[in-house]
Amino acid sequence: MISKELVGASSRSILLSILDRGDSYGYAILRRLRELSGGEVEWKDGMLYPVLHRLEDERLIKSFWVHTERGRRRKYYRILAKGRKALEIEKKQWLQVDAVLAQLWGLKPRLAV
Repeated sequence: MISKELVGASSRSILLSILDRGDSYGYAILRRLRELSGGEVEWKDGMLYPVLHRLEDERLIKSFWVHTERGRRRKYYRILAKGRKALEIEKKQWLQVDAVLAQLWGLKPRLAV
């Protein structure tokens, strides 16, 4: 499992990246993250929703309600233009950190965005 510190540091970038691929709701976000990480990153509701609310307070994402086929309401999240700009900045920063670590560890750095 990946450390809580590293997961916490990457949560904003992860959520913006998932929402950049399309609108989603809490459980689907958790499931997607589990799939992408091969089960190595396991978030609970208690971690997900505070970050989503913070991103919404920063006006990087917005939430909206959708009625499901079963008549229930589900809260979806959508990335906004400001969120996409923030994601581009974060991508560059993460790739810079990746390049530094790759050099320190004697690995081949990935391509920068």
